[in-house]
Amino acid sequence: MVSVIPHPVSLIEHAAEAFTLTPESRLVATGGGAAAVAAQLADWLRVDTGLALPVVDGGTGTGADAVKAGAHDVVLALTGGSAETCEDLAWPETETYSLTTDASGAWLGAAHPAGLFAAAQTLRQLVPAPDAAGAASDALPAAAHHVPSVTINDSPRFAYRGAMLDVARHFFPVADVERFIDAIAMLKINHLHLHLTDDQGWRIQIDSWPLLTEIGSASETGDGPGGFYTKEDYAGLVAYAAERFVTIVPEIDIPGHTNAALASYAELNEDGVLREPYRGIEVGFTSLAINKDSSYRFIDDVVREVAAMTPGPYLHLGGDESLTLTQEQFVEFINRATAVAAATGKTLVGWHEMGQADALPTGTIGQYWGRHADHAKVGPQIRSFVEQGGSVIMSPAEHSYLDMHYPDETRLGQGWAGTISLADSYEWDPATLVEGITEAQLLGVEAPVWTETLETSSDVEFMVFPRLACVAEIAWSQVSGPRRFEEIAPRLAAFCARLDRLGINFHRSPELGAGAPDAASLATDAGV
Repeated sequence: MVSVIPHPVSLIEHAAEAFTLTPESRLVATGGGAAAVAAQLADWLRVDTGLALPVVDGGTGTGADAVKAGAHDVVLALTGGSAETCEDLAWPETETYSLTTDASGAWLGAAHPAGLFAAAQTLRQLVPAPDAAGAASDALPAAAHHVPSVTINDSPRFAYRGAMLDVARHFFPVADVERFIDAIAMLKINHLHLHLTDDQGWRIQIDSWPLLTEIGSASETGDGPGGFYTKEDYAGLVAYAAERFVTIVPEIDIPGHTNAALASYAELNEDGVLREPYRGIEVGFTSLAINKDSSYRFIDDVVREVAAMTPGPYLHLGGDESLTLTQEQFVEFINRATAVAAATGKTLVGWHEMGQADALPTGTIGQYWGRHADHAKVGPQIRSFVEQGGSVIMSPAEHSYLDMHYPDETRLGQGWAGTISLADSYEWDPATLVEGITEAQLLGVEAPVWTETLETSSDVEFMVFPRLACVAEIAWSQVSGPRRFEEIAPRLAAFCARLDRLGINFHRSPELGAGAPDAASLATDAGV
């Protein structure tokens, strides 16, 4: 069985002789921008195969300068013309690709480098995974590696396919975030939402308010040391993600979830008294001083600096669980704060509570995080974003909150939204959850992972995988009817085997049955 997640629009398996990678294989990059994708694909495949896989310039694809590809070569062809022409392409053409493999060679084609990168992720899943976890590439046999003969034509369902990493409750250093980016990119996730501020810690350098990192970053849930990203760190993460066609979406959560800021600057508190650092997990007990000009000067400075550091189009302002404010106070604050933030030129994003405001900047995006019981209640809030000229990202807690307990494993994570099985994370549709929000109103789907109980990168991986693969398929793959877990289960088992061999931690779910990696024989550093 050909196993690819997310499932392509069209995948035809042929009975023809397979494509074979051999010690003589090369990656031939044709067209401006193809070489960078080819270099990354070569790195991945070297780990999987132990082959040298040199990258060569294929020229323009025609004429005397073109390199003739051999039967064992992989051609990556950028068909959209020059780099300038590629940038003028509109979505979904930017991520559309074609892939063919047979005895005459492998060909990956796209009009934009992002589409070529998506094609490369698909080819990675077609190439047999390495035989041993953590084996160095030079220890793998330089033998032939057979790839099934297929024709694939593919394009995504939604423009926004996201994962959220909470670095505020527990701080994760740059290397851990880069590792997370590499893992989510395999599933064609193209946005990483970084939850940078919360009650427990402030994680991004702000020059105009230096105590945010001198004081506000020095705590986290539990007894850890906290930490923060310098502007250089953040710029490096943005660049690292961009190389993998992932856009960073920074979140500065206001007016609630702000104890780290309130512990740094007394003027942000209504009573002018500094708060103590907070290391617990309760929510909803803090708020900026919504009647003080100092709070809006703070917002202006912070969003201006964060926007200047962020080349992507989005700036997330939180807006959730402001339980100390009345609705009238909250609406007044959001109307004023979003007007300040919109001056940065960014498209604003907010959790669905922000939809109570009646003067959102045009285009503001609402992110829905409710449970089934909340759909009707908060429907007006999420529809408000659309009515005010925006769109919606779906992150329903009972399907996509990846820090919720597994049904069979409760050592990590939380349970306020119940447990989330693999079937729960797959058998839902974002276009049918909330009345009045259909395919046309959706920007996309995001799967958050909150880290109150997650202290290490391994903990995060264990909670995220393999459930993120289910959500990624919902975000990318077209749908013709109700999704059934049986459709993805065998492909999910194969993907988990690849994760294991790449050293990425994951949950050995009983739902995968006999097709899953053997939990008894595969050690994990999460102790499960």
